[in-house]
Parts: sequence; C-alpha cells; structure tokens
Amino acid sequence: MVEKEIWTIKKLLNWTTEYFKKHKLETPRLDAELLLSYVLKKTRIYLYTDFEQIVNKNELKEFKKLIQNRINGFSVATLIGEKDFMGFKFFVNDKVLIPRPDTETWVEKVIQIHKNDIELFVADIGCGSGAIICSFLKYCKNAKGVGIDISDDAIEISKKNIKNLSLENRIELRKGDFFNALKKGEKFDGIFSNPPYIPTDDIEFLQKEVKNEPLIALDGGKDGLNFYRKIAENAEKFLNSGGFLAVEVGIHQSLIVKEMFESTGYFTDFEIIKDYGNIERAVYCIRK
Repeated sequence: MVEKEIWTIKKLLNWTTEYFKKHKLETPRLDAELLLSYVLKKTRIYLYTDFEQIVNKNELKEFKKLIQNRINGFSVATLIGEKDFMGFKFFVNDKVLIPRPDTETWVEKVIQIHKNDIELFVADIGCGSGAIICSFLKYCKNAKGVGIDISDDAIEISKKNIKNLSLENRIELRKGDFFNALKKGEKFDGIFSNPPYIPTDDIEFLQKEVKNEPLIALDGGKDGLNFYRKIAENAEKFLNSGGFLAVEVGIHQSLIVKEMFESTGYFTDFEIIKDYGNIERAVYCIRK
C-alpha cells in the first residue's frame, strides 16, 4: 500500500480484501469492512453509500496498523474491542475469550427452555467477558446471577458489559477459581460454563487468532477434560433439585462429558446440543 496514492473507501476495501486473501484469512472482505468501519467511525453500510470518500492520512495510518495486526493473528474483535453475541455488543480485548457463534447455539437453546421460569438464580463459572450470563439475563427477565472468573482482566471487562447492558442490579461478579468462589450452602437454579477444553498439546496447532487469546481460557489440561472433572465433582452441591447444568464442550468431548456427569448419579434428562456446523457443542442436564 503506497501512502502517497489517493485512497478512496472503495479502493481501500478492494486492496485490503485481496491482501487478506493472499494471507488466507477466512473472511477477507468482512474483516476489511469491519476494520475500516472502526477507523472511520461509520457503519458498514456507509462504506457502500459513500464509497468515493477519500480516506485521510491519519485514518490510513491507523488502518494500516490494524491490517498488520490482523495478519499477525489478532482477531477483528480484539482489534476493534467489541463482538456481537446474541444480538448484543460486548466489549472484548486480548485478555478474554472472544464469544463465538457456536456458543450462541446452545445459549439460545437454554434461554428457550427457561425464558418463562420465575425468579431464576444462575451462575456462570468462568464468565470471561460476561457474554453468556448477560445474554441469558437480558432474555430471561426474571433471572439474577453470579459471574465468576479467576482473571482480574476478565472481571473488569465483565463489569463494563454489565454496566453497558444495565444489569448492575442483577449480576454479582466474584473473583475466584471455579467453584471456590461460591459460598457454602449457596444454591442455584442453573449453572453455565464454557471452560477451557483444548488439550495442552493441541494448543500449538490452533489458528493464530485463537492462540492470541488468553491461554488460561483455552488450556484444559492433558486431555482437555480437567475442568469437566471439577464440574462433575462440585456442581450438584450448588444446584437446586430441578436446576440445570449447561456446559460447552470441544469436538469429540460431548459423550465423554455426558458420561462423566451421568456417572455421578446426580443428573438426568441429558441433551447434547449441536452448533451451526452440526457439531456437538454443549451438554445440558438437570439436577435430580
């Protein structure tokens, strides 16, 4: 990209799309549009209604930096600081796991099941950006909850999202390591978790943008199942009878996790929820 050239929105989008294609990015045009919209502080529609607008020198400099960071493996969401999830915008950064469409599939299913329940009290174990619990509470108007994360950075991002979605009076955040942050005798009507589930040896083979997310949110131990063992061991202590447990799982983990929970003898009514790619993405069950 030659800075002395005159760069219109259209020309810049076309150049960037081709550049991203050469670097084998999955969604080159979309990435280019989102990054340029961010720099120009305009909507994506604006890029097409005013495509002959000339991008000024400062905007071009900022855009070039974002292009390079995208090539270096940082996701678009990380670079622009936000991600859409369940119809809401969430603040994100490189200190939290970026919410994904695959997660939406099972969260939406759980919402459908429980949206008319009265006075639900739920917990999100390892809440990260707060996307799951915030989305659940926005759709389930009678629910309140607790979000737990071991990371100070994640807690800060969750606070921003809770405030932005006007949920301050309905969500309590606690810093802690999984179930250790819950109080003895505390009972919930539902527990969510999207725990780290990547086997340690597989992390080096992940896409670059995933590897640039926090390791603590990815590494599930040697077989990827460390945190499911903790859930199987502890969840029943904190669930009311009839309360639900819903956890995201990695590829080929659903049946293993289901059997792990089943073997405790505390859970019933199992359902394995598939994502948009027809991959088994979550295990849902009920406390007996």
